[in-house]
Amino acid sequence: MSGCDEPILPVKDSQQTATAGEIPADIWDQLDDATRGAIAEGTKYVALTFDDGPRSETTGRLLDGLRERGAQATFFVIGTQIQCTGNECLVKRMKAEGHQVGNHTYSHVRLQTADESTAIQEIGKNNVILENILGEGEYWLRPPYGLIDSEKAKLAGTPMIYWSVDPEDWKYLDAEKVTASVIDQVKAGDIILLHDFYPSSVDAALKIIDKLQPEGYVFVTVEELFRIYGVTAEQGMLYATPRHIRPLC
Repeated sequence: MSGCDEPILPVKDSQQTATAGEIPADIWDQLDDATRGAIAEGTKYVALTFDDGPRSETTGRLLDGLRERGAQATFFVIGTQIQCTGNECLVKRMKAEGHQVGNHTYSHVRLQTADESTAIQEIGKNNVILENILGEGEYWLRPPYGLIDSEKAKLAGTPMIYWSVDPEDWKYLDAEKVTASVIDQVKAGDIILLHDFYPSSVDAALKIIDKLQPEGYVFVTVEELFRIYGVTAEQGMLYATPRHIRPLC
């Protein structure tokens, strides 16, 4: 399923990854910090993130694979990509199947060097697109290239997400090489950077899940990862992981 002509099916309860294993979010929020910490440390939670989509030829297949494996992910989407024919439905499907949707600007502009008015337009225009498709919400920002200065960060209006594992999938376009790179680096609490724009990256993502799930890894959204580790993500801060803040340019 990938287009508007296919129904968007809700994720069955058995396929959803519950917060911290089997604990519902409302109960999780009532636990004290020590209890939450002990639970979080006992399971290897990681977040797969995908930039530069959606793309009809690849994102739909990725969503199929994530659903089959009961894995959740976070998609930082580009406005111009959303507006390609049929891709609005992919964004709707992301949310319907329990994934987090974030803002990767309207046209992948380098926010670090853009002027203030351009930055405001790039972030705001994509937020409007997402709200028109998914409704009001907080769409966390991933600055293109992971670069943003302190003044532009004040314009974000949301937490900003970097990464802690980067296999440079865009550079190698080799599923086996990308998979091996992630497997060699990953640890609990990591945020993994991939791009759903490339077929090889989709292949790698599914291989990564298949290799890590038997080792006790659980794939959650970035927002859920923060909740599990008991960290409240703050507006204007750039996070490599819930416990690691990146310095701004």
